Amino acid sequence: MTEQTKKPLIHWADITADRIIRQKGDKDSYVVASGITPSGVVHFGNFREVITVDLVARALRERGKEVRFIFSWDDYDTFRKVPLNLPKQDELKEYLFQPIVDTPDPYGEHESYAAHHEHSFEAQLKKVGVAVEPIYQAKKYRAGDYKEQIKHALNKRIEIRDILNQYRTTPYGDDYYPVSVYCEKYKTDQTTITGWDGESILTYKHNETGHEGKIDLNDTSLAKLPWRVDWPMRWAFEKVDFEPGGKDHSSQGGSFTTAKDIVKIFDWEAPIYVQYDFVSIKGLGGKMSSSKGNLITVNDVLKIYEPEMLRWIFASYKTNVDFAVSFDLDVLKTYEDFDRQERLAYGVETGNEKKVNMAKRVLELSQIGEMPKECPIQPSFRHLCNVLQINEGNIEQTKKAYEADIKNDRDLRRFNERSNCALFWLENHAPEEFKFQVNKERPQVETDELQEKFLAEFAQYIESDEWSELESDKDLHEKMYEIIHAVEITPADAFSILYKILISKEKGPKLAGFIRTIGRDKVLNLIK
Repeated sequence: MTEQTKKPLIHWADITADRIIRQKGDKDSYVVASGITPSGVVHFGNFREVITVDLVARALRERGKEVRFIFSWDDYDTFRKVPLNLPKQDELKEYLFQPIVDTPDPYGEHESYAAHHEHSFEAQLKKVGVAVEPIYQAKKYRAGDYKEQIKHALNKRIEIRDILNQYRTTPYGDDYYPVSVYCEKYKTDQTTITGWDGESILTYKHNETGHEGKIDLNDTSLAKLPWRVDWPMRWAFEKVDFEPGGKDHSSQGGSFTTAKDIVKIFDWEAPIYVQYDFVSIKGLGGKMSSSKGNLITVNDVLKIYEPEMLRWIFASYKTNVDFAVSFDLDVLKTYEDFDRQERLAYGVETGNEKKVNMAKRVLELSQIGEMPKECPIQPSFRHLCNVLQINEGNIEQTKKAYEADIKNDRDLRRFNERSNCALFWLENHAPEEFKFQVNKERPQVETDELQEKFLAEFAQYIESDEWSELESDKDLHEKMYEIIHAVEITPADAFSILYKILISKEKGPKLAGFIRTIGRDKVLNLIK
């Protein structure tokens, strides 16, 4: 047993990798699988399956195993519904019930509707360090790769029917055939199989027109296995060792229940399986759906979170736990949690052994490249938002406040990614009370006698040599309270007048740190 295999099993990805090796045999290489039908924009909810497989693949590779991570694009499925968020709705409707791969790209960018969504999702996966081997199922079917499997399924149709009927309220009868046919004449799969000769000839009828056709499986690609048979057939064809499934596939009588029996007909056994729960976006409401068009993509989430953070969020939850990714004010907490975990992992902050080990493991699984040897820069997201707004969104100008802490290229990437995320969040999701603009000139504000006295005293302090001796926000905070007590003004009256002068609001960021960040000259100019 190697040192790698002796690693403590603290993360679910390692536990799953260990289970695969134990139950599938200690082999040199394994096949792990995921896939989706490109029926519309591939949304963020679909990403959970892919990242689940990726994390397990990493755990297997760390145990010295070769891993083939296949990703099936089910682009030979039928085009059943035109998603609401796509252009050229009427043109797309003309291709309903034809193969997705034959439907044109409404954007005119790729060779097909399917290819448009495939290229887009594959590019997004690269951004978060997920490398897959794509398999385009239309190509496989059309190359005749599955013709023997289709014949086998047809010859075993009664066995397949009986497995499916165990979970059906309306059982299939003697006319059941585990295959659908795209009509040679009308191109759609709205057909009924009328006969099978036991060798290669299928006869069918087109439901709408009554057209009758005959195909030879040896030289046609118009026949396709339905999902419940297609899935286990491909497990056997690709020799799949691990593939997870969502709640919908995992329920009693769901497609995994039947697939694990049907796969035996193809002389294979079901892969190791874990159920994953759904993921949602806080504030979006409801389950994401391509057909409804209420979609958030991986790209959308990467506008709010750094790529490693996106991996970290998923690696932090067990697969059977549902969770929401926040776009609202909780973004601040997510960044704080991530930074705290990173400090624990690098030993910058102390914690109990169990928490530290888990933080290290989750962080390892979150990396896109090599894990840095020391903790990268951690500009507080909240503070960064303030500094960016003080500098009117200018990232280069903002960088000056962090220059002393940017030690290498990794730090620079972190700073730039986090700054862009902060700007996007401020513009699109931050609550109004979080946003501000520092005044260029002192606005017209009403002040009473005590407030004027406080402002005069505070301005005098800022101009004095004492200002240069400040070491922290806490020092300035304490000094402000000294002046407040000396003038005998309430803290609320003192702070509110400063906020009004600085940003024309009643309240804002913590005042001491805010004033220091804005800078002595600007603050003095506005107060005086």
